[in-house]
Amino acid sequence: MGCCGSAERAKREWKPLEDRSCTDLPWFLLFTLFCVGMGAICGYTIVTGGASRLVFGYDSYGNTCGQRNEAIEGVKLSGLDHTDRKYVFFLDPCNIDIVQRKIKSMALCVSQCPTEEMKSYGDLRRFAMINGSELCSYELAGHKYPSLPERFDKCPKLPVPQSKALPVFNRCTPVDISCYSKFAEAVVTFVSDNTVLHRLIAGVVASKEIIVGLCLLALVLSMILMVIIRYISAVLVWILTFIVVLGSLGGTSVLWWLYIDHRLTMNETVAKDLKEVKETNGETEASKDHMQALLVYAISATVFTVILLLLMLFMRKRVALTIALFHVAGKVFIHLPLLVLQPFCTFLALFLFWVYWILVLLFLGTTGIPEKNEETGLTEFRLSGPLQYLTWYHAVGLIWISEFILACQQMTVAGAVVTYYFTRDKNKLPLTPILSSVLRLMRYHLGTVAKGSFIITLVKIPRLILMYIYNQLKGKENACARCLLKACICCLWCLEKCLNYLNQNAYAATAINSTSFCTSARDAFVILVENALRVAAINTVGDFVLFLGKVLIVTCTAFAGVLALNYQRDYTEWVLPLIIVCLFAFLVAHCFLSIFEIVVDVLFLCFAIDTKYNDGTPGKEFYMDKALMEFVENSRKSVAPAERGRSKRSRAREEAELTEMKAMVSGPVGGAAGAAV
Repeated sequence: MGCCGSAERAKREWKPLEDRSCTDLPWFLLFTLFCVGMGAICGYTIVTGGASRLVFGYDSYGNTCGQRNEAIEGVKLSGLDHTDRKYVFFLDPCNIDIVQRKIKSMALCVSQCPTEEMKSYGDLRRFAMINGSELCSYELAGHKYPSLPERFDKCPKLPVPQSKALPVFNRCTPVDISCYSKFAEAVVTFVSDNTVLHRLIAGVVASKEIIVGLCLLALVLSMILMVIIRYISAVLVWILTFIVVLGSLGGTSVLWWLYIDHRLTMNETVAKDLKEVKETNGETEASKDHMQALLVYAISATVFTVILLLLMLFMRKRVALTIALFHVAGKVFIHLPLLVLQPFCTFLALFLFWVYWILVLLFLGTTGIPEKNEETGLTEFRLSGPLQYLTWYHAVGLIWISEFILACQQMTVAGAVVTYYFTRDKNKLPLTPILSSVLRLMRYHLGTVAKGSFIITLVKIPRLILMYIYNQLKGKENACARCLLKACICCLWCLEKCLNYLNQNAYAATAINSTSFCTSARDAFVILVENALRVAAINTVGDFVLFLGKVLIVTCTAFAGVLALNYQRDYTEWVLPLIIVCLFAFLVAHCFLSIFEIVVDVLFLCFAIDTKYNDGTPGKEFYMDKALMEFVENSRKSVAPAERGRSKRSRAREEAELTEMKAMVSGPVGGAAGAAV
């Protein structure tokens, strides 16, 4: 389980797809035990009644609706038979705790939700007499509601809105959602008026067919873009690069112009109003702060522009490799079309796990020992003692298992691409290389995936904790503490991104040579360091092109959405559908192009290994595609003139040295010969 692996070998012997063995087996066992623990938490909530209380609901006295209950010590009105009372009714359903995101009201089990609005206690009595559903506390008789003094505390707040039961969870929910406008404002902060909320929701409902159509359009555009990227040319890449450099230069110039103009204007103002300094002191300070901000922005933009120009200068010859890898990646998708389905499979797995995780979390919220809240008088179930750490265990499971699912996708894609690259005859590829990669992952490399995802979890958890502390202490800590927290969060985020990239290459190395995680990570890191400039070129140019692809898909989808929704003239009616569509388009484009990015990165690692250990001679033939072979040949041709010039100089130097040596040797030899004669 250590990161040093076995004894160091003098030279890595890459044998792609030849040997297979189980890797990081202890980590697979550890991950299995952890998952068993997650399942045990779910089982505990079901056995102790937390699941049933969540599904069927419970009242403020600890009774579960729809079944017989046992009495709770010290809790009045507990242990009632609610077999005929299957629905949870809140006396004040509109009293919502914005912070805790929950209804802050007494709950009762009733046999029927109110089918109409009731404005008086007489209406409550009539509803109880006709339907047999008493909406006041259990100890109050239904026929005495209008005359009881306790009706103001233990009966529903008037008017009682019309309600319907939720399909699964049996909670009486008001039909008119204006009751929840404050809750909606807490979730969607830009909504400040109930009428705006109604119009936004009405716009989504009225445009649901258009939303579905635009989402399908975004999906189709993403697939088309993946095909188009294959045919990207060097001219297009250089045009895009030129646009970026030109924009950076233009933005830097504008910032410096604004700074100089602001400085000159402030100097003139100070010179004119020199006698009124005290009156304009506040304005002068604000102007100075604004000028300092412009100076910082201008300097930052200048540094960024210089770095960008230097990168373009040093990596201009390596753009061709990025283009060649894009071509080969397009061929990979032609031979392995099922790679397009990987985002769907991953999303489905994540969605199912997240639904399970949320349900178990809700089960935990209704599990534990019943305790009476002294402030509200309501009975609540809380975990106490060592059981309270179950929630933390469950939270760690969310991060680790989610990262594990994403890592499985990376390993699956890497295994399929490695099989494609290191198969010389592409006609002899397996019938289902992706399925073969999945089976290989499940049989040999689940431990490697578990270890890599755990490392990401170790970095992500402290970052999330620091973010939580930063949000909780916002406005209370000093500037130094705020800056320190931000710096720590930023450093952990950068570390997480670097580890993600290294993990991805480690999975590819494992797919090639079937080595453990640490060995694969070390080998991949060595290869990447040896090709640092190529890696930088691929990550900058390639990521930029893919980012433009995402922007293109979102823009086209938004434009189509504006045209489709144009007949709805009121902006507030179709702005929310358009935002939903744009978010979906970005997510779809990100998922598809992320798969394309993984394919390019794996192809580069395979290419680097291929060129390092093979030279095209008999017995060391290249595995690479023709597009990459052309890149290698062009690189050799560009290097050949320099090598020939260097060899000519070397031969001249060697001839001069040889002539000098002959002159030094000829004297003694001739003398010896003369003497012999």
